[in-house]
Amino acid sequence: MRADWEIERKFVVNYLPEGLLETRNPVSVRQGYIAAEGERHVRIRDEGGKYSMTIKQGFGLKRMDTRIMLSAEQFNELWPLTQHMRVEKKRYRIDFFGHRLVLDVFTGHLAPLVLVEVEFDSEVHSRQFLPPDFAELEVTHRREYQNVNLARMGLPDSLAMANAY
Repeated sequence: MRADWEIERKFVVNYLPEGLLETRNPVSVRQGYIAAEGERHVRIRDEGGKYSMTIKQGFGLKRMDTRIMLSAEQFNELWPLTQHMRVEKKRYRIDFFGHRLVLDVFTGHLAPLVLVEVEFDSEVHSRQFLPPDFAELEVTHRREYQNVNLARMGLPDSLAMANAY
């Protein structure tokens, strides 16, 4: 079991620059939530055949992340418990001026949402980061963009309204 502090900023992707994803191989991710209460939730994830269970505690920039690896059998036994609280996406990893961007293209009921996350080793480094042009709107501190809330509630109202037109 591994427990770490996670320092992360998250942004909505406004547009995808031409060719950005064409040469990259995405990893399919499906994750579901077994329990969610306040600022603590338990999720399981299949990221390209790597299975894990994570307890996340906290909200915003800095959170505690405790993870254990699961077997495929364990994951498949737990997956039915996540019904109605799931997220599916294609994940791309992109190097960006010494940082690693994690770009998630959501599928299913969360399409066409695209988010990009960046992890940091300190809060100071997180404040110094300048996001790419295609990721203008920061949603690090907006609860409706947390994966657990996306899984439970769907697209945030502002995004859903913009896609209706």
